Amino acid sequence: MADDCCAPGGSQTAAESAGAEGSAGVTPRRGDVAICDDGCCSTDTASPRDSAASDPPDDARRAVLSRRVRLFVAATITYNVIEAVVAITAGAIASSAALIGFGLDSTVEVASATAVAWQFAGRDPERRERLALKVIAVSFFALAAYVTFESVTSLLGGEEADHSTVGITLAAVSLVIMPVLSQAQRRAGRELGSASAVADSKQTLLCTYLSAVVLVGLLLNSLFGWSWADPAAALVIAALAVKEGRDAWRGDHCC
Repeated sequence: MADDCCAPGGSQTAAESAGAEGSAGVTPRRGDVAICDDGCCSTDTASPRDSAASDPPDDARRAVLSRRVRLFVAATITYNVIEAVVAITAGAIASSAALIGFGLDSTVEVASATAVAWQFAGRDPERRERLALKVIAVSFFALAAYVTFESVTSLLGGEEADHSTVGITLAAVSLVIMPVLSQAQRRAGRELGSASAVADSKQTLLCTYLSAVVLVGLLLNSLFGWSWADPAAALVIAALAVKEGRDAWRGDHCC
């Protein structure tokens, strides 16, 4: 079999390599390393940078990454608290279900980020990972349920929203800030090997998508009177939230 070259004791000696040249699945060696045609042994082709990236971080590096995750989580919580207050207030003034839903989404994001903050506040974050993932998953499901309810209600004849300059500005600012926070936390989480940190970064990324949907919906409603645009697009966000929640529940985020 071609994969035999990767099994323990499966690499060839110099004499065997010379005698087996041209045989199926194995090509001549380079130096002291046997090369597989199917690429299962890539020791000779891996660069030092690739090898370093695949190695688990040492204790010092893990401490640095943990501090970064805590910093990003604190920034996410702070921004989302402000976002929730502004969005819910502006939504109440403009009778905008989209803005109120956007503000409530921020509270869900706070719950998710708080779960990660609690996890990394302990001496052994890995032991708290499973519970943190469950909390994040429930946050996704709660967001999906609320957005679906509000979207269907709006599509079936809910109250039309008024123009909201504050809401448009808030959605535009969030569309800039959230991707930066999400990408930074996801990079640190992946290097650290933390599924919960990666899952929370996806929660933040979902908030970015929702910001775009809310912004487009508010603009279309203000410019053209298309009150159906926002709830229709929000249903897509709800479906994505269900998928991300399922992945977080299963622990499938660290990839």
